[in-house]
Amino acid sequence: MAGTFDISLDSLAGRSVALQNVTSSDSPTASHPDGATFFLETFGCQMNDHDSEKVAGVLLSRGYRQVESPDAASLVLYNTCSIREKAAQKVFSRLGEYRTKQAAGQVIGVLGCVAQQEGEEIFERAPWVSLVCGSASYRKLPELLARIETGNQRVTGLDTDTDETFETPVTRRDNPWRAYLTIIEGCDKACAYCVVPFTRGPERSRASDAVLKEVRELAQLGYSEVQLLGQTVNSYSDPSARRMRFSELLLAVADVPGIRRVRFTTSHPRDFGADIVAAIESQPKLCNHVHLPVQSGSTKVLREMARTYTRAEYLEKVAMLREAKRPIAITTDIIVGFPGETEADFAETLSLLDEVRYDSLFSFKYSPRPNTPSLKMPDAISEEEKSRRLAVLQEKQREIQTARNAELVGETFEILVSGKSRRENQWFGYSTSHRVLNFTSQVNALLGTYVQVHVTGAGPNNLVGEQVI
Repeated sequence: MAGTFDISLDSLAGRSVALQNVTSSDSPTASHPDGATFFLETFGCQMNDHDSEKVAGVLLSRGYRQVESPDAASLVLYNTCSIREKAAQKVFSRLGEYRTKQAAGQVIGVLGCVAQQEGEEIFERAPWVSLVCGSASYRKLPELLARIETGNQRVTGLDTDTDETFETPVTRRDNPWRAYLTIIEGCDKACAYCVVPFTRGPERSRASDAVLKEVRELAQLGYSEVQLLGQTVNSYSDPSARRMRFSELLLAVADVPGIRRVRFTTSHPRDFGADIVAAIESQPKLCNHVHLPVQSGSTKVLREMARTYTRAEYLEKVAMLREAKRPIAITTDIIVGFPGETEADFAETLSLLDEVRYDSLFSFKYSPRPNTPSLKMPDAISEEEKSRRLAVLQEKQREIQTARNAELVGETFEILVSGKSRRENQWFGYSTSHRVLNFTSQVNALLGTYVQVHVTGAGPNNLVGEQVI
């Protein structure tokens, strides 16, 4: 494959990525101002990372050149996240920082969830912004940019067109061996705290034949790992006549020649069934890792959150995973300080950690988001108390991870080598269970290869080991 490699490990923070590989479903004609360049910074999750790949592909197909500094760009884009209040604030902070640096003729654009959420109000808060575009409108970027190039000062793309929300005609891939692939957009679950249904729209799934066609193309280009994405990925509902279930799609993707690993995220507990576990058991290419957000260990809080399951029902899903023939790593998301969460409710969340013993988790303080039912809920928890609960939760999870990782010393895992440390002969990569392994090897040119690593030590967040030759 053509392209260079420059991996970024930053997560849930602003980041820009150097130009990598480009995949295309057709060949759009380039059309751009002479010498046009762009800088793209991404905030948020893997869905946003993949959205940025789509945006970059569209721009590159029009002849834009990517640069690594906003100062060197004629087009500066911020792809945004609004799941947490802090993430949205960071975007406006970045816009404010750049206001004084903006060069004459330079176009500033806000993309993604904050763009969809705030809409034209962004122009009021940041008048120097010219483009506001939600994720459902990325296919229309050439048209939107053409309007700016012909003199329009403010252009928006805020439709939630359910027919054109998946892959763009050209996608720039940031990693030469692992590819993201959106199979379902939006969410119908309407959790009380979540802005996704507003910013991403309702659930709509991509036809299975289109998904499999792209997986085959990726395999032919040399990609060995694919990660299927969706806000609720296991709620996938094939709109084609095949009516393929999510578990069937997983197995079909794994059957594509050249594909060695298949991941998926994020799953919703309501739609997680035994058929998914059976698929993981039967097909080694399906990674033995499931991210299953619980959000709270209290049934009372889950009911207030409108999560559509109880603690007991969630634990039934966990039991299916723990009883599988293959060991399956379980990770989760937890929110502390939801309105009305008592000390007893929080204690139930802590006891859930003891019962499940997650391999890792993402934990957050509740933050009120626009257009969500939780905004009107009484009994708001103070920031000080939310911070205290978060610290207690994270310390307990740290102890659990330390113990669980220590149990793996002496084991040997297959690792996809993802990067090289600055230290001599030091590399890192991921196991199928999504554990990070830092290891030593005397072999050169390991990036993108699969190696066996014997675990010799462990910490709360990673394992250490040596390559088995």
